[in-house]
This record gives sequence, structure tokens and C-alpha cells, in this order.
Amino acid sequence: MVSLQSRINGELAARVHSGIFAAVISFGSGLLILAVAVGVFRRARAGLSRVKALLSQGRLRWWECIGGACGALVVASQGLTVGALGVSVFIVALVAGQSVSSLFVDRAGLAPGGRRPITPTRTAGTVLTVVAVVIAVSTHMGTPTTLALAVLPLLGGAASAWQSAMNGRVRQASGGVLPTTFINFVVGTTALVIAFVLWGAPFAPLPPQAWLYVGGILGMSFIGIAVAVVRHIGVLLLGLAMIAGQVAGAVAIDALVPGGAGTPTAATLTGAALTLVAVAIATWTPRRS
Repeated sequence: MVSLQSRINGELAARVHSGIFAAVISFGSGLLILAVAVGVFRRARAGLSRVKALLSQGRLRWWECIGGACGALVVASQGLTVGALGVSVFIVALVAGQSVSSLFVDRAGLAPGGRRPITPTRTAGTVLTVVAVVIAVSTHMGTPTTLALAVLPLLGGAASAWQSAMNGRVRQASGGVLPTTFINFVVGTTALVIAFVLWGAPFAPLPPQAWLYVGGILGMSFIGIAVAVVRHIGVLLLGLAMIAGQVAGAVAIDALVPGGAGTPTAATLTGAALTLVAVAIATWTPRRS
């Protein structure tokens, strides 16, 4: 879903000539659907009331509720960089930041599941992921502007690990996936609207193709999945499991439907394969007698 959303939002950004505007459309459409769902389901409204009460009591802090701003950074970077980097390089850069950051987020115990130690296998898997990114972007080493664009998904990936941990805390407070996802999208949409206004980007005519507007539904879906499972498996394993899907999906999309960056190069494919190996290493736990 993340890979598909990246291609869709990248194409939407090209059509409306603004990565920030495309991100606002993506997040805003997801927020509208979630708002309707919250209005329909009483348990979701009760969950929002619990979050409000915990915030007023100081048992839940405001900074634990702004994970959506990190999601906004990821979605904005899709529109700003996918056209130049391609989905494959974008995803490999994204997951490098995600895996490294997840290692320390788990070690700090920011997710509801508590502290998870930095083991040799987790460290090896994370280091190998960074190596994979270097290989994947090696073909862009001679183009500083394009290479600099890879920093955006790298930072977005690092922020998304913190987002997963914070969303897990809010989910624990609200008691449900729907209210947590709704809060995530309210914060993310607000951040993107502010960025759009400050950026000063003009409104552009909206393209008629309906498929360009399903990015919000995809984002709503994978954020909901992450919220539901992070307390059970931790931020690092959640991130690495998502990486496997992201990399496989990105390579398939770039190979089957090449974008402006063309089909994946041998370096990109090597980086993607190394990323999958890194996932296998980081999730491996030796059996104890």
C-alpha cells in the first residue's frame, strides 16, 4: 500500500504541479472518510472522549498525539521526490531511515510494548539496510540535486518510526484503532494545510482520473494496520515487516509501470534485495535450549 500510494501521490503531484498540494488532497480525502466513520460508530466517539479526558488530566501528553505530522512529512516527500527518484529508490531511502530510527525507538521503550533491546541481529539488519540504500542511490551520486532529494524520504522514514510508537500510545489510551487513526489524520492534514499556505503554492485544476485520489484510502488503511499491531510486535519488527512489502511492491511497480525515473537499475534491484535480506536478519531469533 505504501509503494502504491507513493506512485499515486507522485503522479498527482506532477498533475497539480505541487507535492504539498497533492499531500493535502491525499491526507484530506482520508480524513473525510474517517470523519464519517467516527460519526457513525459510537465506540470511536467514546475513544476520542477518553483521549480528551486523559489529555486534560495530564496522563496523556500533547506530543504523544502529533504522530500524524510525521505521516504528513512522508506523504509530502512522496509528491516532492518520487518523480525524480522513482518508487524503488524512494522506498529504499524511506525504509533506511525507518529501520535505523526504529532500533532506537524500541530501545527507548517509546512504544506501549516497553523496551526492546538492541541485539546483534537487529543491529546487523539495520546496518545492512543502510548499505542497501547507498547501493540503491549509487547511480545518482553524480547528480547532487537528485541525490539530495533522497534525504527527504530518509528523514520521513526516521520520523515514521516515532509516529508508530506515538500512535501505539494513543491507541492504548483511546482503546480503538479508528479514533487513533482519525487523530493521526487530523494532525497530519492540519500540518500539511499550514505548510501549503506558508509555501504559497497556487491551486491547480484537479485532474479527472479517479485513481489519483485513492492515496488517502491507502494511507488510512496502512496507518490503521500499524496502530493495531505495534503494541504486539514493537516498532522495529513492525517497520521491518512493512519494509518487505514496500520494497517488493516498489520494484514491481517501477518494473511494470515505469515512471519518470524509468525502470529499476541493477543497483536499485541490488539495494532492494539487500533490504529484504536485512529484514530476515533483523527478525531472526535463535532458538534457546
